[in-house]
Amino acid sequence: MVKYVLKLEGLLVFFACLYAFFINDFGVVWFFVFLLLPDLSMIGYVKGNAIGAKVYNLFHTYLLSGLFIFFGIILNQSLLLKIGLIWTAHIGIDRFAGYGLKYSTDFKDTHINRI
Repeated sequence: MVKYVLKLEGLLVFFACLYAFFINDFGVVWFFVFLLLPDLSMIGYVKGNAIGAKVYNLFHTYLLSGLFIFFGIILNQSLLLKIGLIWTAHIGIDRFAGYGLKYSTDFKDTHINRI
């Protein structure tokens, strides 16, 4: 049951970010062009599971992307807001797909389930 709640939360986050991007007239095309960019963090796995998990998790936690959104709003900086919304949407769609934060044991071991 918890796994499904986490997945639905991810879907909600994705659509909320897409909506925010749309109502701010940021150009939805750019949203989809950059949506998979945070997955470049998987390159960390070249150095092994422990470092790979740390790098991947750094780029797949709502904490950093949320800060971009926060400071984008507070400082009225649309670029920060765009980056934060795309980044957060990526994390949301990953959660919906079952990809969670990684454990250092194996790439397939996540906080949601084993993929």
